[in-house]
Amino acid sequence: MAVRSLLSLLPLLLLPLLRCPHLASATSSSLVGVNYGLLGNNLPPPEKVASLLRTINVGRVKLYDADPSVLRAFANTGVELIIGIPDRCVVKVCDSAEALAWVRANIQPYLPATKIAAITVGNEVVTGNNTSIAHSLLPAMESIHSALASLGFDRQIVVTTPHSVAFLASSYPLLPVASIRPNPLLCPIFNFLDKTGSPLLINAYPYFAYKSEPGNVSLDYVLFEPNAGVVDPKSGLRYINMLHAQVDAVYAAIAAVDAVYAAIAAVGGPKGLEVRISETGWPSGGDADEPGATQDNAAKYNGNLMRLIAEEKGTPARPGTPLRVYVFALFNENLKPGPASERNYGLFKADGTPAYPLGITVPPENNTASTPSGGGTHGRGGGAGSNDHGGQDDDSASGYYDISSAVVSLPSYGLFFFFFFFFFLWAFCTNFVKMEYKK
Repeated sequence: MAVRSLLSLLPLLLLPLLRCPHLASATSSSLVGVNYGLLGNNLPPPEKVASLLRTINVGRVKLYDADPSVLRAFANTGVELIIGIPDRCVVKVCDSAEALAWVRANIQPYLPATKIAAITVGNEVVTGNNTSIAHSLLPAMESIHSALASLGFDRQIVVTTPHSVAFLASSYPLLPVASIRPNPLLCPIFNFLDKTGSPLLINAYPYFAYKSEPGNVSLDYVLFEPNAGVVDPKSGLRYINMLHAQVDAVYAAIAAVDAVYAAIAAVGGPKGLEVRISETGWPSGGDADEPGATQDNAAKYNGNLMRLIAEEKGTPARPGTPLRVYVFALFNENLKPGPASERNYGLFKADGTPAYPLGITVPPENNTASTPSGGGTHGRGGGAGSNDHGGQDDDSASGYYDISSAVVSLPSYGLFFFFFFFFFLWAFCTNFVKMEYKK
């Protein structure tokens, strides 16, 4: 009985070691993910990108299309993917047969080896200029969801669409008293998301608020730096960073739309939508007329953001709902149109080295500079889009060891320690058994 009791403790003794990130594949448990676009002609091949992401412990990746080489590269890695349907395809997949054909061609062949968790239909379509695509958005989402359901994938893959915070009626300081600009397309989309258990995605860029009004917007407020904060006059809650205010403004706007439509249109509004940030980031460079686009500010924003998310806390209005965020972007993409800032959002340069000090150390064998992948044609559509900072050594710039910050990496000798401990425990148990039988 003593032997049996001792052996029953083995799982508990080994559990702390099994949490070491060097002993497992990438995990999707982190609340921080990254956007991986392909608008560059010097980007590394997807196989090296998958290796790079494992090195920095990224477990969630958002894509802008369904590139076969990327989907194959992430097979059996454990990395959770969001697959995108570009704007140009939205109208086409409204047709149920086309939607089913798309799912069969771009999703089904890669399951279950590649972990696909969501499909996004379009990007910031509702606030875009193409009314044909905007009116086709919900039918396209419904057709893709029906196609997934017909193949038995609807329980593991949700369908959603990213929105710009431009659908809110107010700007800085963008407190939860904000409301949604009148748009008849939004409430039916919210109801679809609520009915299917899908999150509401928003692309939130405090940088754009600062860029448009640098004289009025506090830089510390948008960079998560110490500041007095702003008090929401309705709730009395104090906001010390703009990102939290943007998220709670979206929650408040949804609640307002829900009440209006429930009373006037008798439509059952969304009751439990979760807001997630599908894009946020800060450029490390820009044109002369783009204030704040510097390496130092990018390091502050993304470093402070990752530490904030790693605390697994929610916003002031929803403290019990940890915020999920996808940082934009993985690489600087040299073919992106628009101002210079659009080509400088990457955490990494195309050769796999950090774009600025963020405390991310990439071993030499994971450097991606050797074999670029050639011209890419995909990426974020259209223009929009924490406290040691830049200027320090890469190894100590931000106080965390990997991009997720969810699990602190152990030294490289962790694997040796694991086997040594296991051998010691096995020898001890064996000798203990022998002594028990001698008695």
